[in-house]
Amino acid sequence: MASVDANQPLLPNHDEHCELENILSDTTLPFLTRHGKALWIELKLLFFLAAPAIVVYLINYLMSMSTQIFSGHLGNLELAAASLGNSGIQIFAYGIMLGMGSAVETLCGQAFGANKLGMLGIYLQRSTVLLSLAGVVVTVIYVFSEPILLFLGQAPNIASAAALFVYGLIPQIFAYAMNFPIQKFLQSQSIVAPSAYIAAATLLVHLLFNWLAVYKVGLGLLGASLVLSLSWWIIVIAQFVYIVKSERCKNTWQGFSWEAFTGLTEFFKLSVASAVMLCLETWYFQILVLLAGLLPHPELALDSLSICTTVSGWVFMISVGFNAAASVRVSNELGAGNPKSVSFSVMVVTVISFIISIIVGLVVLALRDVISYLFTDGEEVAAAVSDLCPLLALAIVLNGIQPVLSGIELAPLILFLIHFIYRKKRVAVGCGWQSFVAYVNVGCYYGVGIPFGAILGFYFKFGAKGIWLGMLGGTSMQTLILIWVTFRADWNKEVENAAKRLKKWENNKEKLFLN
Repeated sequence: MASVDANQPLLPNHDEHCELENILSDTTLPFLTRHGKALWIELKLLFFLAAPAIVVYLINYLMSMSTQIFSGHLGNLELAAASLGNSGIQIFAYGIMLGMGSAVETLCGQAFGANKLGMLGIYLQRSTVLLSLAGVVVTVIYVFSEPILLFLGQAPNIASAAALFVYGLIPQIFAYAMNFPIQKFLQSQSIVAPSAYIAAATLLVHLLFNWLAVYKVGLGLLGASLVLSLSWWIIVIAQFVYIVKSERCKNTWQGFSWEAFTGLTEFFKLSVASAVMLCLETWYFQILVLLAGLLPHPELALDSLSICTTVSGWVFMISVGFNAAASVRVSNELGAGNPKSVSFSVMVVTVISFIISIIVGLVVLALRDVISYLFTDGEEVAAAVSDLCPLLALAIVLNGIQPVLSGIELAPLILFLIHFIYRKKRVAVGCGWQSFVAYVNVGCYYGVGIPFGAILGFYFKFGAKGIWLGMLGGTSMQTLILIWVTFRADWNKEVENAAKRLKKWENNKEKLFLN
């Protein structure tokens, strides 16, 4: 084992990457022995990356989910309002902030690998500045949320209550602006456990404060959303204190710098490029919730659909954790020149996520008649949710595959984006299928899913079930195409292309903007 500096973040042993490729290439070993040893190594690498990330994403999502639960027990109108505010408005900001913040993960990872440690703190600050400016624009949307919802055809009583809930989420926007860059700053150094501990502790505080604000003080919807904003700020402050005080970050965080205000134009371009893919996906579900508010009996439609999307979204966080792990694993093995390891890693992470999603889908089916009572006491809502649960289970299974495959596609795509934006040239070889995936997402979601859902929901009068079926149609088509694109890829060629691009960047002394 190689020695590790106590002041440096703990990383998986690099020897394991080489060992994995050697084992997979050793045809003298029996097939089962070879792949059994390879599976053990891959599971260790995958667990190191995925497990803490999954915990953080699950807990963060659970805060929003618990806020919706507390609101739902105030009444069906409050549940519909919180659902519309969370899924119809708040996820708009979440998609933009998380997408823009994802750019800093790539740049910090490259800086850390090139031993340009001081640049990590600069990238963190640049990203925070940009996201805060974006947050000002998003705040305007929050302030005018009621007339926007009315313009979109939502019921006046639901739009008014949802706007009240959204007003309390305005401080959360700027917590997002700091949290996502901080989160990616830490993840790029494989420092993930502290974020998990902070998130777990904050969840307990969040539940207590929610109970006090909603039920004891009587602040209702506004109190629930204000507590959610406060909880996110607790996470941000705790993580920043860790960065400033921790020995593990002393070389990567060197204090505030005016350099954070330089190079913002180029940084903005990459941030926007990173946000596009994620926003297209998050807004897809947002539009479906808005469509549900246009149905007859909008309270019931919103309540039942939002409960299903909330449960699906919480389970989706598991796949998001695997998404991050898949992206890192593919990037690492491509950079190391290990095509067999790339292919094997793709297979393992996809199968594991798929198996977990099947298990969760079966649990949801078993609890279909009682799952809604976690959110509301209404029997009519419970019956509607029970009717939707088979579709929910199918959505959970699909969501166990699609995000992981997106993470696999994202690894070479990010390299392409950096090269394209900073060098102003298209990489001629090996990048056609990445841009193809972007068109697939748009076509499947907005060309198939939403129109199909609207036709089934409104024209054929299937209601919320029709909208959900449309969503599944778009997601199913996208998943099948991603499977085809991923498993037909020539990873030997991708390794060669990655090596050529890295060599070209090295020869031109363009260390991925590490100046």
